[in-house]
Amino acid sequence: MTATIGTAQTDTITAGRELDVVRLGPRFGAELRGIDVTTADDGQIALLREALVEFKVIVLRDQHITDAQHVQLAQRLGETTIGHPVWDSGDVPDEVFTLDSTDNGFADEWHTDVTFMPRPPAGSVLRPIVLPSTGGDTNWADGELAYESLSPQLRGVADELYAYHDGEREFGYYLRQRRGGVGNVWEGKQVTALVPTRHPVVRIHPETGRKALFVNPGFTSYIEGVSDAESRGLLDIFYAHLTKPEHIVRHRWTLGDIVLWDNRNTLHYANRDYLPERRVMHRVTLRGDEPVGPAD
Repeated sequence: MTATIGTAQTDTITAGRELDVVRLGPRFGAELRGIDVTTADDGQIALLREALVEFKVIVLRDQHITDAQHVQLAQRLGETTIGHPVWDSGDVPDEVFTLDSTDNGFADEWHTDVTFMPRPPAGSVLRPIVLPSTGGDTNWADGELAYESLSPQLRGVADELYAYHDGEREFGYYLRQRRGGVGNVWEGKQVTALVPTRHPVVRIHPETGRKALFVNPGFTSYIEGVSDAESRGLLDIFYAHLTKPEHIVRHRWTLGDIVLWDNRNTLHYANRDYLPERRVMHRVTLRGDEPVGPAD
């Protein structure tokens, strides 16, 4: 099944049935209308998967689903992972990761999910459970747009670089103190330590062949083969460029929303502007592959 995705601000894509597409930004992000994920046929799910690759961030509204239906949707889009390599989300299905603001579940730093593992998730499916009266928006940055808008000289430098990603700062204490040094099973292995992982600074998307900057302030610790000062300088340049306003779309949540994003070419940031109110989100991730860069 091939979907035709237009270039107008509001488009129609077809897979036996028509779905309306309302763009969130001129180059990425879209809201899809006309689909109910609990009754969607295989053609609509295939179209949703294709739209996710094309637009990178997809918003679905009025989808009041359970955790089991959340997992089922993700399983129709791809193979699911365990909820998180180390976090215990409690009384939810194994595939669900709970981000609860009362238990330090904030995500208020630009990051790409789980890049501190050798095979980060290919995509994420997120929905709200408890929302504050206002605030708590989520922002996404497009690593492909950021790469394209770098100068040719800096793109050439970035193409040759590798960086190490480390989950120790964010999750190391939790793993040792609250899990007793024994995390979850990720990619068939029990996680007992968070070992820094090497990834290319520029990632080639396995489905489109497009290049994206693949570093993030949340988990990237340093660039290989350069001095500490050079690493900090390069990463600061990449981070500032990635998060320029023209590379960002923003979503204001309502109950019943589902947002899907391609984790291979985006970063995201959840606004922490609602305290002392509470925000709870449930996330399911899709199994990914090992990042490949131009030098590979």
